[in-house]
Amino acid sequence: MANLEGFKKSLDKRLSRNFGEKFKKDMVKRIENNEFSVREISTLYGVSTTAIYKWVYKYSILYQKGYRQIIEPMSSTKKVKELQARIRELEQAVGQKQMKVDFLEKLIEIAEDDLGIDIKKKAGSKPKSGSGNTVKE
Repeated sequence: MANLEGFKKSLDKRLSRNFGEKFKKDMVKRIENNEFSVREISTLYGVSTTAIYKWVYKYSILYQKGYRQIIEPMSSTKKVKELQARIRELEQAVGQKQMKVDFLEKLIEIAEDDLGIDIKKKAGSKPKSGSGNTVKE
């Protein structure tokens, strides 16, 4: 009896939804234009991938013409997600490099104060002849 009750509960949870023909054609067009993958549409709208493939077989212009799509190309949303992940990685790397630069500048500043030597010199400046060590006053 416990299994029967569980089965009845699972039937109650299932929703019977009917999508309009316009919606189905729109989703198929998005798949053909590589805006979304079948899996992404399935996740977004809670539709089984089997149902989506049935829509593709029924409404796809490419399928009707006899074209066959062997490998599903990367959708634009997947590309965007990958590019955003790459941007985050690069921003993190830039942040780490900036922290290193700040640390080294502070280290140079402390060394200049402790040793009394001008460590940071301008790139184009030449040392004065015969002056020896440059002492910071």
